[in-house]
Amino acid sequence: MGSEPGVGWHLVQELAKHHQVWVLTRRSNRDAIEAELAQVPVPTLTFLYCDPPPPLRWLPPAQVPHYYGWQIGAYYAAKTLLKSVDIDVIHHVTYVRYSTPSFLALLPVPFVWGPVGGGEMAPKSFWGDFSRRGQVYEVLRSLVHRVGELDPFTAMTARRSALVKATTPDTARRLRPLGASNLQIESESGLSADEIERLAQCPAPAPAPVRFISMARLLHWKGLHLGLRAFAAAQLPPDAEYWIVGDGPERANLQALAEQLDIAERVKFWGRLPRAETLHQLGQCHALVHASLHDSGGWVCLEAMAAGRPVICLDLGGPSVQVTAETGFKIPAQAPEPTIQELAAAMEKLAANPALLAQMGAAGQRRVQQHFSWQARGQELGQQYAALCREVVPCAS
Repeated sequence: MGSEPGVGWHLVQELAKHHQVWVLTRRSNRDAIEAELAQVPVPTLTFLYCDPPPPLRWLPPAQVPHYYGWQIGAYYAAKTLLKSVDIDVIHHVTYVRYSTPSFLALLPVPFVWGPVGGGEMAPKSFWGDFSRRGQVYEVLRSLVHRVGELDPFTAMTARRSALVKATTPDTARRLRPLGASNLQIESESGLSADEIERLAQCPAPAPAPVRFISMARLLHWKGLHLGLRAFAAAQLPPDAEYWIVGDGPERANLQALAEQLDIAERVKFWGRLPRAETLHQLGQCHALVHASLHDSGGWVCLEAMAAGRPVICLDLGGPSVQVTAETGFKIPAQAPEPTIQELAAAMEKLAANPALLAQMGAAGQRRVQQHFSWQARGQELGQQYAALCREVVPCAS
């Protein structure tokens, strides 16, 4: 399923290779999980299914009130488990949201929180390009997080955590005032060994035409408009192309912008494609453009790097943690015009230098293998668990 369900599934699968793991999750996940485990049993992995207490089960799933209700159910399920099992560490893996608490931090066991994200905000200087709907979205998103920061249970979670993982420096800055002490910055994203191997088989595209690709939901904060303006401003070969894979409410606006910039004939909107076709399109292109203004994760950057494609992104959020100077270009995002010009300059450098394309692509593959495979993530987390058990970090009151 990818995204947060993928984070939880892959992480517990990896941890169960070396540890005895109990997983608390919603009953709605039960059929899919048990069908998978029937085919590939994991003796060291036990799932416990719980829901909110009966009066709260009518709340809409995936909303904050339902999440609170589920946390209550999870707390009592874990408390019951502790009566019969000697648990060494409790780890809240998802939701990846810093502004909502985990009641499991109340239990007398070293608690790991995260990686959690959400503290990233689109710089105000970019809001002028957003539609009224987009601006309202940004205001409401900020308000929801600020309200969450005022929740005493959120601060309690931060204070009582033996280890807090933040997806980005922005989220880390929001967590410190809440009382988080042992704080690390770590992406929540990862790729399985099979995915890395499959993406590594992506053949190099033909030298011409030079193609850039963006793969994203077409939302205002994904920065596709910045990519289009940069492509129009860049001094590129006349046959250069920009492919956009994905769909969303901004599609009509982006197509109109391509017409306005007189690049419509060189920009192809593919719409939403199945994953296999999306990765096929990535294989036809030379570099990924991901100008997102507040991504906690940025999975697509890892996929592009694993496929040996350089990444052009903004120096914001999750992509900034994933991409380095060796694997792509991280563009400062202080104001739209300078950002567009630097995005365009990065496109020009890659289009004019096939050796740089290959060099950055190879560096990206090495970085994903070393730091973003689930195997590497699981080993690192196991070491952190062991350190917490040795230190017997006391929970703050």
